[in-house]
Amino acid sequence: MQEIQTNITLDRARAWGLLCEYTQNESLRKHMLAVEACMRAYARKFAAEGIDPQADEDKYGVVGLLHDFDYEKYPTPAEHPFVGSKVLEERGYPEEIRRAILSHADYANVPRQSPMEKALFACDELAGFITATALVKPGKSLAEVEAKSVRKKMKDKAFARSVSRDDIVNGAAELGVELEEHIAFCIEAMKGIAKELGLAGS
Repeated sequence: MQEIQTNITLDRARAWGLLCEYTQNESLRKHMLAVEACMRAYARKFAAEGIDPQADEDKYGVVGLLHDFDYEKYPTPAEHPFVGSKVLEERGYPEEIRRAILSHADYANVPRQSPMEKALFACDELAGFITATALVKPGKSLAEVEAKSVRKKMKDKAFARSVSRDDIVNGAAELGVELEEHIAFCIEAMKGIAKELGLAGS
């Protein structure tokens, strides 16, 4: 029974249904898709390199897809991601997934320990920043975005000012990867779903 339950909770269609139930905002949906793509790519990398030999692409993906699903309805630090965590528990999602999602908010005081938790924090703000960078390119395309241009934009405090530069920098450090390498890795992951993100160019 437990095995069936776990498979259900890692079902992407079910997770997407939950996301859409709580999130109507198109940009926020796309953000979660972008983080999912980055998380899936890191699951493959971690499994291949032995960093997390048990890394499950579906599990990493669901964590990325659902990390902000409650944000539109419950955006305050008092609510997000705590309300979402309760909903996930009610829907039968395992503690490992709920803990990872709680850990992406520093104020939740859930220390990031596993590679999956560290990857979520590292990819969250960066995915948003990469999207913002792509949207100001002439063709509004991820194909035009390079790690160097992202680094350059990070220095411009007026650009995408709501995105935490510290979280991007600290996320890569926690993950143990060089920042530019991490940025390039996430750009490539997001290119794989550029059309769904509306960033395939005109």
